[in-house]
Amino acid sequence: MTGMTVTEVRGAGKQKGYTQHYRGAEYTVNLIQKLKLEIVVAEADVDRIVEAIATAARTGEIGDGKIFLSPVLDAIRIRTGERGGEAV
Repeated sequence: MTGMTVTEVRGAGKQKGYTQHYRGAEYTVNLIQKLKLEIVVAEADVDRIVEAIATAARTGEIGDGKIFLSPVLDAIRIRTGERGGEAV
């Protein structure tokens, strides 16, 4: 079972945003542009995939991101009714 979704999002964290100027006015941008990856993999592949993502993304700076792990109990393809790995 594998599948991936990449979404452009905005979020706030330790970066605390940044200050910009527009038409002479100063304002703070608190929501920073980020990428959100949602990846579904077989349980046997989790450690290998997590390590690959962490190694590729790690710069040592604030903003490297976080990895959250959640079990996927089931998947259902609405069009066909397929379930589980076949649906992904």
